[in-house]
Amino acid sequence: MTIFHAPDIPAGAYDDHLARVLPRAREQRYWVPADGALPSLFISHGAPFTLDDPQWLDELFSWAQSLPKPEAIVIISAHWEDAPAAISGAAAGTPLHYDFSGFHPRYKTLPYATPDATALARRLVATLSPATTVHERPDRGLDHGAFIPLMAMYPAADVPVVQLSMPSLDPAALLAFGARLRSLREEGILVIGSGFMTHSFAVFRRPDLAAHTRAFDEWAVDALGRGDVDALTDYRRKAPGASVAHPTADHYVPLLAAVGAAGDPGSATSAIDRMIMGNSTRSVQMN
Repeated sequence: MTIFHAPDIPAGAYDDHLARVLPRAREQRYWVPADGALPSLFISHGAPFTLDDPQWLDELFSWAQSLPKPEAIVIISAHWEDAPAAISGAAAGTPLHYDFSGFHPRYKTLPYATPDATALARRLVATLSPATTVHERPDRGLDHGAFIPLMAMYPAADVPVVQLSMPSLDPAALLAFGARLRSLREEGILVIGSGFMTHSFAVFRRPDLAAHTRAFDEWAVDALGRGDVDALTDYRRKAPGASVAHPTADHYVPLLAAVGAAGDPGSATSAIDRMIMGNSTRSVQMN
């Protein structure tokens, strides 16, 4: 049984989004070295209901359009922990990993067939080795923390994508892990951490708890603005409302991977900053 309101046409907003933006998506200018390093992104990715929200889809697409189209994308999602590190299937059209339930069956039929990413996978392994052993999972496609935001941002599915697992849920470990990806940005590779700025199911049942998720969101904005990496890493002790906003670490720590990949965390700007169902969808980019 789903806790979300079923739309009249499942993913109907996404159908409209595709019809409206595909020409622009295909014509988007690709990154060139003169553009300099691409930013590091943290995205609050949403479940399939993102595909029913026209505003969210437009915000994600507009954000992508404000940047050059990347040569490739490396994305770390809240929904895959595998140590020491693993990469998803790199072959063109690797089937998606529909890791959700309680939604209309149509959401598990929507395609996102990205191009061959073998060269990206090799580059990623070379970047992380020899300090980290990287396992390849050829049958493991992109999960919803990866493909749903990318369906909105790059709907033409014309950018090679590799998903990288989280080797740990420890914030300091994810910070260091993200730092090792920083150099990829100088090659036109977009590095994305995909989680949720607050991830509370309890707030659905108790709207009064939204005061805690708002407080956490405001704290995160302030800490990012000050470039206070120590506070962001020690969020359990330093952030107000942390136990409500993040009862588990999985949707928060991709932010630390993105912070690690950034050269200047204090440069963070918010591309999306709405509250939806008591949770913050704040998504940021950092130079």
